Amino acid sequence: MTASLPSQLRLVVMRLARRLRQEAVGAITASQLSALSTVEWRGPLSLGELADIERIAPPSMTRIAARLEERGWVERTVDAADRRVARLAITDEGRSLIMETRTRRDAYLARRLRALSAEEREILAQALPLLERLTRDED
Repeated sequence: MTASLPSQLRLVVMRLARRLRQEAVGAITASQLSALSTVEWRGPLSLGELADIERIAPPSMTRIAARLEERGWVERTVDAADRRVARLAITDEGRSLIMETRTRRDAYLARRLRALSAEEREILAQALPLLERLTRDED
């Protein structure tokens, strides 16, 4: 491994992530979209569970959840087992926002991938499992 590989990988991943964030629909931050996507994927979650999953401090998650709720993208429900706990559930509007954002981001990537050769696309496809392994938590 060359000494510059970590730096080069970090830079290209950051640039791609920044460009994809620009494809989000509406006035939603990256943190809000991430939290909303997690609620969609994992189902109703308490603020504490969501903060843990997103790896952010509970006060920050409280602010994010408040914005998502204000915009009608999530709703709070009382936990049936423990009425002191509120859970966030995605709304139809939130689900629509996520789907439209995903569609726009996928379309952007599809356009960019079409500019590559078939061999280059195959190289990227082969690299996907390796990139996925880099995102997993260390045990």
